[in-house]
Amino acid sequence: MIAWAVTWALLVALAAAVVTYRLIIALMPILRRYAMARPNVRTVHTDPTPQGAGLAIVTCLVVAWVAVGLIGPGHGEIASPLAVLVAIVGLAAVGACDDVRPLPVGPRLALQFLATMLLVSALPESMRLLPILPATVESALLVFGLVWFINLTNFMDGIDWMTVVEFVPISLVLAILSLAGILPIAAGFAALALLGGLIGFAPHNQHVARVFLGDVGSLTIGGIVGWMLILVAGGGHLAAALLLPMYHVADATITLINRVRAGKSPAEPHMTHYYQQAYHKSMPVPAITDRVLALNIALGALALASVFLATWPLDILLVATGAGFTALVLRSFSGSGA
Repeated sequence: MIAWAVTWALLVALAAAVVTYRLIIALMPILRRYAMARPNVRTVHTDPTPQGAGLAIVTCLVVAWVAVGLIGPGHGEIASPLAVLVAIVGLAAVGACDDVRPLPVGPRLALQFLATMLLVSALPESMRLLPILPATVESALLVFGLVWFINLTNFMDGIDWMTVVEFVPISLVLAILSLAGILPIAAGFAALALLGGLIGFAPHNQHVARVFLGDVGSLTIGGIVGWMLILVAGGGHLAAALLLPMYHVADATITLINRVRAGKSPAEPHMTHYYQQAYHKSMPVPAITDRVLALNIALGALALASVFLATWPLDILLVATGAGFTALVLRSFSGSGA
């Protein structure tokens, strides 16, 4: 039974990788015509480059999600599989529009909030992360947290391979948790589709990138992964949910806090993320992503240990260890340990 499940998982990931790789090639003429990313204050590339390759990954996600619905009980306790599908497509649509012609911040955020409300409404009805709070307050906090996770995923997609080295380890761990019965089958299929999609995207985005993920990819990936992390936390594995995205969350959140303290607008484009500081101090892009990949592999291993060894003293130790590793990488990027 285990061998059968692993075989199917490998086939799903392989199929997503091949489809994504080929679909990006097919999309390139359209992206070059309609979705060119011009160098600006937030970018490190110097030449106009097509963006929007995330559309191929989103296609794999949607197909995987619909396929699970067709085979029967794969959606498990998910309250509304349709809400998840609509949210995925909605986030992709917002991102695609932004890739072609930047949207004003207000409508963009409003549409993100609508999508995250759909995602939160689709969580299992019995799931509570903060039972000491009224359910409506908890839901509101989850919506705001998910919007932040979506946007930080977008903010952190600033150099070649950054999203690949962050979300390949996360999606692999999420797929393993689904195979172990900790996440619904549908979440496992989505994680496998994302894993394969990112692998298929990676050759096109390898430094120097020929195409970028675009908001169509980063917003959607942030939404579906953030939602799955809530499922992990709600299933009694808060430590794993904290460990898996720790680098991205730490870099983006500390940077935001520092900018607000300095009196700068959070919405203003900038190049002050820790990985961007490293780039401006002449650290090569591959060296930056190699460090992030090594960190995320370590965080993934710690997350799996927290799930399968499952004791609260160990969870505290593992989260503290992950935080220490993350702090070391941030320090190496900033050169000051800020």
